[in-house]
Amino acid sequence: MKAATLLLTAAALVTSVSSYAGEAKIKWGDLKDYTDARPANETRKGFQERLVKRFDKHFNFEAQNNLPEGYVFSAEIKDLDLAGDVRYGMNEFRVIESLYIPRIEFSYQLTDKDGKVLSEGDVKIKDMGFMDRMRSIHADKEFYYDFRLISSWFQDTLYPELGIEPTKTYR
Repeated sequence: MKAATLLLTAAALVTSVSSYAGEAKIKWGDLKDYTDARPANETRKGFQERLVKRFDKHFNFEAQNNLPEGYVFSAEIKDLDLAGDVRYGMNEFRVIESLYIPRIEFSYQLTDKDGKVLSEGDVKIKDMGFMDRMRSIHADKEFYYDFRLISSWFQDTLYPELGIEPTKTYR
């Protein structure tokens, strides 16, 4: 009996994982041209490589966990203004204050497994109250407020437009 229950549980997990396997393809411009994609106390190149890698990973988190298999979310990041502001002095550091809100501007296209365009548009989002919400245990992680802004757009705008109920959320 235990073996049958274990097999059914494993089958359910495999089914649920395979039914959500979207993909995100993100195109970036020159980060020097963005409003604020500046490093604090590190090299510009290393910071920008990490920023692109982490943001690409976050967009893929949304796609892989909530979009049906074969769906592709393609976006071109037009501008980025990270939460906080870099202060200069003996050591540069990023100060997170409510005055320095996260913003992102991108154009996107969502296609299904057959290549049919399901949704597309130009998006300009910002979170003027990003520090007024309950703090998450993840709030100390790098780019937390920026990722929460992106996830909120997916969960409050894109998914309802498509009739998708998110299975995994980032908040």
